[in-house]
Amino acid sequence: MGRDSEAQLNRKYMEFVKLLNIYLNHFPRHEKYALANRIRNTAYELYDLISEAQKRYFKKTTLTELDITHEKLRMQLCLAHELGYFAFTSGKAIEHLNGDTGGHRFMAISAMVDELGRMIGGWIQKIKESKQW
Repeated sequence: MGRDSEAQLNRKYMEFVKLLNIYLNHFPRHEKYALANRIRNTAYELYDLISEAQKRYFKKTTLTELDITHEKLRMQLCLAHELGYFAFTSGKAIEHLNGDTGGHRFMAISAMVDELGRMIGGWIQKIKESKQW
């Protein structure tokens, strides 16, 4: 992964985590220190692994952990969506969100997670092709 690709991944991550924190701050009060905190910690762990992988010479283990952590984050966000937590604002359920029950928020954050996943997958593929895997 070149410097430009690394910088682009870092920028995409920063955009993602800014939006994620806004959405997590609106989760129900009873979930602020449970699922919301777990999602936030997984997102931060993802960034730690991105930084670590950028600095390691042998990247296989770190990139594998990065891919696994990304999937954990994706699944935690899906769980939050299934539980309806994206349809909350300031800890309270939104009665009328223009007919949307948090789906728009979930789609926005999910698209960002997918983009990060594609970038991570491309990085893994590039390492595999360079025979450093």
